[in-house]
Amino acid sequence: MGMEKKTFEVKMSVPFFDLDPMQIVWHGNYLNYFELARAALFKHYCVDLYSYYEREQIIFPIIRTSTKHIFPLRHRDEVIIKATLVDVNIKLVVDFEIRKAADGSVCARGRTEQVAVKTPGMETLFSIPQDIRNGLGV
Repeated sequence: MGMEKKTFEVKMSVPFFDLDPMQIVWHGNYLNYFELARAALFKHYCVDLYSYYEREQIIFPIIRTSTKHIFPLRHRDEVIIKATLVDVNIKLVVDFEIRKAADGSVCARGRTEQVAVKTPGMETLFSIPQDIRNGLGV
């Protein structure tokens, strides 16, 4: 693809309310952590998908997610969530890595894929609009 990888990192402390009865982070919350980093990545590159929707009536639904759980997170773990833009041609593809801030150990990896959909007819577009690609430096 020839694209320089766009990355952004956010740091957070695992809150108590994200734990399951076994006192580790409930698996569904990892998607929330990915979303924090994905939103920060887009904001860093001045791409606001919600404003874009209001202007162009194009939404960007998530069509696929994956998470590989490597080491469980616990209450008050300080973590760094890294989002890396992998592709912006047909889909917005973002890879994620969650690692402990203290020692850099990787706790989880994941990926999300989004497509562009023209509303209200819900017509899937088979490429990401050029102005979004431009905003992301592609």
